[in-house]
Amino acid sequence: MAHLPILPVLLPLLAAIVLLLVPTRRIAVHRFIGLLSCAGLVAVAATLALQADDGGTRVYLVGNWAAELGIALAADRLSAIMLLATSLLALPCLWFATGGWDRRALHFHVLFQFQLMGLNGAFLTADLFNLFVFFEVLLIASYGLLLSGARGARVRSGLQYVAFNITASTLYLFAVGYIYGLTGALNMAEVAVRVAAMPAAEAAPLKAAAGLLLVVFCAKAALLPLYFWLPETYARSPAAVAALFAVMTKLGVYTVLRVFTLVFGADAGELANLAWPWLLPLGTATLVLATLGALAAPSIRLLAAYLVLGSAATLFIALGLASAEALGAGLYYLLHSTLVGGAMFLLADLIRRNRDNAGDSLRKLDHMKHRTLLGLMFFVAAVSVAGLPPLSGFVGKFSLLAAVPDAQAGWIWPVILGTSLMVLVALASAASQLFWREGGEPAPPGAIPRLRVQEVGATLVLLAMGVLLSLFGGPVLRYTQDAGAQLVAPAAYIDAVRGALPKPGVAP
Repeated sequence: MAHLPILPVLLPLLAAIVLLLVPTRRIAVHRFIGLLSCAGLVAVAATLALQADDGGTRVYLVGNWAAELGIALAADRLSAIMLLATSLLALPCLWFATGGWDRRALHFHVLFQFQLMGLNGAFLTADLFNLFVFFEVLLIASYGLLLSGARGARVRSGLQYVAFNITASTLYLFAVGYIYGLTGALNMAEVAVRVAAMPAAEAAPLKAAAGLLLVVFCAKAALLPLYFWLPETYARSPAAVAALFAVMTKLGVYTVLRVFTLVFGADAGELANLAWPWLLPLGTATLVLATLGALAAPSIRLLAAYLVLGSAATLFIALGLASAEALGAGLYYLLHSTLVGGAMFLLADLIRRNRDNAGDSLRKLDHMKHRTLLGLMFFVAAVSVAGLPPLSGFVGKFSLLAAVPDAQAGWIWPVILGTSLMVLVALASAASQLFWREGGEPAPPGAIPRLRVQEVGATLVLLAMGVLLSLFGGPVLRYTQDAGAQLVAPAAYIDAVRGALPKPGVAP
C-alpha cells in the first residue's frame, strides 16, 4: 500500500510498453490489455480516494530522493477526486472505441495509455517542473489521438490545437524558470514557504511569473479570451477521444486550484489570493459566451463542445468565490460535468451515425434509426446537463448557488440560472430537431450501421454514473466539501511534502 500513489502513473506506462511489443494487427490483445489497465486504474483511484478521506496527504518519493531534489508525488482528496474522475471516464471511452474506431488509428491503445499516464501524473505531482513533463506526455499522446487518420477540417483544427498548446507550454517553461530563479525551488510546497517569506520589495517579478502561470492554466481550461481553440477541436475529434478530452479542460481548472491555493494562497504575503479577482468575472463572461454558442451550434457535436466549455466556466465561478463551500460545490460539479460531458460526445456520435443523410447537423431534418433508445438517452443527458432535478447537475448547481455570498448573489444567481435556462432551450431545440421532426429522403435499407453493444453500453455506463452521482449526492458532496476545506488550509499539505524523508537503508 505504500507504493499506491505511484500506481496511477506506473500502470498505464507499463500497459503502453507492453502494447508496443504486441503487433497492431492483434487488436483483440490490445483491447484486452487496455481495458484491463483502465479497470485497474478505477480500482487504484477508488482505493486512494478512500485513503485520502482521513484528511492526510500521502507523499511518494520516486527513487527515494528527497522531495526538493527528486520527483515527489502527493495524494490528497483533490488528487483523488481528479484521478477517480479520469479513470471513471477513461474506461467507458475505451470500451466505446473498441466498437471499431480503434482500428482506424495507428497505436490508438498505446497513445490512450500514455495520455492517462500524463493526466494522472499531473494530478499527483508536487513539483512545478514535473507538472510540465506530465503536461507534455499527455499533450503528445493527444496529438496522436486527434490527428491519426485525420483529414480536412480535423487536420486544420488539430494543427491549431497543437500550435496553441506548444505556445502555452513554452510560456509555462518561461514562468517556471523565472520562479526557480527567484525562489531557488520547484517543489510547490517549498516554493509556497519561500514565497510567503519573500520581502514585499521583491514581490513584483514573482507576481509577473505567477500571472504568466495563470494565463497558461486558464488557456488550457479555455477561459475567455483563450477559448477559441476548444469548440472546433473537440467537435472534430473522434467520439472516444473527444469524450476523454472532457477531463482535459478540468486539468486547467485543477492546476489553478492546486497552485493558486498552495503557492499563492492566503498565506502568500504580497501575492496572497492573486488569481481570484480575475477568475470570477472571466468565468462569468465565458459561461455566457459558451451558452450563446450552444444556442447557435449548427451540429450536435459542436453543441456538446460548448457545453464542456460552459462547465469549465462554471467551475471558474466556483474558484472565484474562493470559499471552502464554493470549492466543494465546484468539485462535485466537476465530477458531474466530466462524466456527463463525456457521455454527450459519445451520444452525439451515435446520433450522427444513425441519421440517414444529415449526420449530426441541427440545421437539417432527417430520419433516424433507433429513435426511442437514443431519444431516452438524450433526455437523461439533457436533464443532467441543464441542471434540472433530480440529477447530479441540479445538485452541483444548487450547492454552488447556496455557497454564493449575499453580497454577490444579486448578479451570480441570475447568471447561473439564466444560462441554465438557455442551455435547456438549446437542448430542447436540438431534441425537437433530432427526434420529433422528420424530413428528407430515407436512406436505403442497410445503409445505416447497426448499434454496437460496446458503444451503447459505454454511453449508458457514463449516463448511469451521472445518475448514481445524484443518488449518492450526500456522501459525495460531503467528500468534495472536505476537499474544499483542505484546499483553503494548505498547511497540512505543505508540512507533509516538506517533511517527507527518504527511507533509510534504500539508496536513491
